[in-house]
Parts: sequence; C-alpha cells; structure tokens
Amino acid sequence: MVVGKGRSKDFITYAARGMQPHQVRYSNQRAILSVLSVYPGLSNADIARHTGLAPQTVSSVLDGLEQSGLLRRGPARRDGGRGQPATPLYLNPQGALALGAEIGWTHIEVAMTDLVGEVIAHRRVDYDYPDARSVFGLMADLLGTLTATLDGADRRKLVGLGIAAPDSIGDAASPLAPPPGQAEAWTGLDLAREAARVTGYDVQVFNDGNAACFAEFTTMTAPRPSDFAFLLIDVFVGAGIISGDRLWQGVTGASAHLGLMLVNDRTGNRRFVHELASLSALEQRLKASGAALADAMQDAPPRTVRDVVEAWIDDAAPALAQAIVNTAMVLEIDFAVLESRLPRPTLERLIAAVGREIVEVPGLGRSRPSVRAGHIGRSGAAQGAAQLRMVRRYYSRELWHMDDA
Repeated sequence: MVVGKGRSKDFITYAARGMQPHQVRYSNQRAILSVLSVYPGLSNADIARHTGLAPQTVSSVLDGLEQSGLLRRGPARRDGGRGQPATPLYLNPQGALALGAEIGWTHIEVAMTDLVGEVIAHRRVDYDYPDARSVFGLMADLLGTLTATLDGADRRKLVGLGIAAPDSIGDAASPLAPPPGQAEAWTGLDLAREAARVTGYDVQVFNDGNAACFAEFTTMTAPRPSDFAFLLIDVFVGAGIISGDRLWQGVTGASAHLGLMLVNDRTGNRRFVHELASLSALEQRLKASGAALADAMQDAPPRTVRDVVEAWIDDAAPALAQAIVNTAMVLEIDFAVLESRLPRPTLERLIAAVGREIVEVPGLGRSRPSVRAGHIGRSGAAQGAAQLRMVRRYYSRELWHMDDA
C-alpha cells in the first residue's frame, strides 16, 4: 500500500523559492487565523502585536477573511480606554469544513469538523479486516451520510478529505495477517488516489498514530503543552509526538513508530513494544484462556478475565515505560499520554503501572516523564485527519503547505 513518499522537493528548494504576492497574503492570513484560534476575541491592535504585522496589513487581511466567511466581529468594547472602541474578532466555526476518515485494522470511522476543529458528526463501522475491494466504497457511503444535509453553500466550504491509516495494511509480514487475497489487493494500491477516485474529494493521507496524537493535542486547553509523546493502545501501539509545539511527522509523515521500538521483556529478551503492550497481545492471552477481547472491554469483567488483563499489564507496563523514557532522552518530553478503547478503570491501572516502572528505570540523570490518560477515549484518528486537513489549508505556514490554498 502506498500511503506517502514524503516531500517531492528538498527543503532548500522551498527555502530558496521567493514568495509571490498572493503567497505572502496567504501567510499573513494563516498567521492571523492561528492567533485567533488560540486567543479568540482579540482586536486589530492585539493581532498586530501578536503577529508583528503592520496594523494596515492586519486590517486588510481581516477584511478579506471576513468576506470569505472565516471570521466574525463581536460587539465593540471600550475597555475603559480612550479613542475608538475595540472590536473583538473571532473565528467563524461554520466558515470551513473538513472531512476525515480512519481506515483502521478492525474498523472504519469518518468525521466532519469545522474551522475550529470541533467534530460536527461522525460514523463508525466495525469489520474483521479492511477489504481493499470494498473499504473505499464503504468510506464514500459513510461520508455521504455526513454531508447529506449540507446545502450547496456548505459543500463549497469543504476543504477536502484527510485519511488516517497505518502504513502496513496488507503486509503479509504484519502480526495481523491479511486474509487470502488481501495482501495482493493492497500491494501497490495508492491510498490517496483510490480514495480520491471513489469519493471525489481532494485527499491527503496521514499516519493513524500521528492523526490520533493531533486530535489529542487539540483537546488540550491553551496554552497547550509544547512537548509530549502519545501512545494509542489498540490492535497495535500507535504513536505520535508533539515537539516544539508541532506534530513531528518526519520526512514521510509516518515518524514516531514507538510501537516498533525494541525493548527488553521481563526475561531480558528483545521484543517490539507491539508484541507486549498492544490489544493484539492481550487478545492472544485471552484466547489462550478461553476468553475473548470483548470480555475485557467490560468495566467489571469476570475474575478469570481480570487475572489475564492484570498479567498483560504486568508485561505491557515495563515495555511502555522503556519506550517513553527512551523518547524522553531524545526529545526532552515532560510527559506521555496513553489512550485506548480499553475501559477507563483498566487504562488507569495500566497508567499507574507504567508510572511505577518509569520510577524504577535507573540512571536517567534528569526528571522522569509522567504519564496521563487521553481525553478522547478512542482512537480519534478520523477527527485528527480532518483537523490536519484543515490546518494545512488555513493555519500551517510550513513552506511545503503554502500551495494548499
């Protein structure tokens, strides 16, 4: 499966490229939209101070954004000062819409978000494995249910579709072996091109762990933390990293594969984090005991199931702790977020166990990262894919995103 090949141009190529007047305007627009997304209600003068743009430039850009329906003006306020009353400015959530879809190992989920990243609607369908011959048609049908109520004006506000997916669907070497015919069906399939063909939308593809990490990032209150790791305990261990206030995606957009980090198990053998801390690892233990993963998804599972879950936690916690500590040594993160569709009490026990294991790691030489639970309670990758699509269209000032306008 083809999910991304990184940038087609070298950074120096972009850096050496001069901006045309319309690109300068795009950059200024994105700077202002970004400031208002964090600090709603600023005045023209406030925005000029935050962005460093000249007041005349701010006024001109604001007029254009207002005409485009991307912001609105609140009632003027005097704030006790002299002169003209200040007019607070806000993003108009209904000014733009984005679609997201997650092609997961055992489910597909779609979401529609607005300009400020709020989820307007979402749908989910479970399956045993993503079928390359039908999953795109299913995606189109689900997206159709989200957009069915949009009129012509609202449809014109759609900026496109972001797709979140793991990069090893159909890989015969994957621990989740594809059913007969699926390895061949997924081989060489360009996910973005096929999704665009079936849905008719402009498509961008993101790693599922990165998309879920970004969704978690957007749920945090301002000022958001600048550096943390995110691990999603699902079929496998998905992951993402926020570093320097940005989602760290790497050259191909699929960095932060913390689930593929090698760690020591309790016997000293080298294992992948996936092998110890994923829901697939838990499911294997449950099947061996005559139970199913669904049995562990209850808030109060039977005692025999709980014993299996606790044994899994005992092995998963040190693996996750090693991955978090190693990441902290490289990127200086202060904490890690663990998210999962596990029942909250189970996730909390796992987090507590990981915290205890981190304390036991010797010779850090610096403060140990803490661990906390996520806010979404599930993957969030579809939501994150839609939000990333919106970010690239209206907020990002990265050189290689400036053409997405």
